[in-house]
Amino acid sequence: MHPPDSSQPWLQVLWLLVLAVPIACIAWTVTHEEVFREPRDYCAERARSSSRLPVRKFFYLFTCEYCFSHYVTVFFLFVTRYRLLLDDWRGYLLAFFALVAVANVYMSSFGRLRQEVKSEKLEAKRKEKVLERVSQQVEREKEPEPEPEPVPTSPRRGPYPLG
Repeated sequence: MHPPDSSQPWLQVLWLLVLAVPIACIAWTVTHEEVFREPRDYCAERARSSSRLPVRKFFYLFTCEYCFSHYVTVFFLFVTRYRLLLDDWRGYLLAFFALVAVANVYMSSFGRLRQEVKSEKLEAKRKEKVLERVSQQVEREKEPEPEPEPVPTSPRRGPYPLG
């Protein structure tokens, strides 16, 4: 299947929204996920410690999802030949910036969603601990109290008190 040409703008928008998904996935995975922690840590160290500016910038791009998404987008444009609105080099330029923008919206949304889920998990753990403490307190309070000693009763003398 070939990418749509400028005579099919709605199909081009659909391609834009779909093509941004793998761009966002790859950029997020390389710059955030545990699978690439060691190479990312190496790149971060080189970006901080190198004395040469081009070396620092080169290694920094592997630690920043926004920066890295530009390079992933170039790769996908090369592979798919996708153009947006115009069928010449300007279509590639528009597609490049649009894909980067949409992919970064996806990554921001995903990042926010992950943060909310993590926050909810921490809140649930906190509530669980509070509930556990309260239930332990209730159990302690339910322990049987010693029965009081019976009060001695005097024998009954009649319906009227003596006086």
